[in-house]
Amino acid sequence: MPTRIWRLTINDHFSSAHQLRHYQGKCETLHGHNFTVQVQVQGRSLDPRLGIVMDFKELKALVKQVLAELDHRNLNEMPEFSKINPSSEHLARHIYHRLAVLLPAPGVTMHSVSVAEGPNTIATYLEE
Repeated sequence: MPTRIWRLTINDHFSSAHQLRHYQGKCETLHGHNFTVQVQVQGRSLDPRLGIVMDFKELKALVKQVLAELDHRNLNEMPEFSKINPSSEHLARHIYHRLAVLLPAPGVTMHSVSVAEGPNTIATYLEE
């Protein structure tokens, strides 16, 4: 019997400023991005009554809650990024872990978070 997994995907965005310490280039100077975020969660079973892993509306609300913490901020001034650069890679991991603790139990887990600074630059974080 194959393992069945359903994966839900939500796309959202936020705008913030950051600078990459020790970069030795233009990105070391404070600058901003309109970050695009893709969140994927998954489950191995569906609610028997509704036939869903979780409500998209609930997932969207959780993503908006986490992204609101980052929106219109200088990311370097946040405690989470005081010792590490607020790179797209670190942002993806940060969002992943913030969402993981908010997901409804049981059976809904994080799959991945992707953060894009533009249409051609995407960093994805997942745990195996």
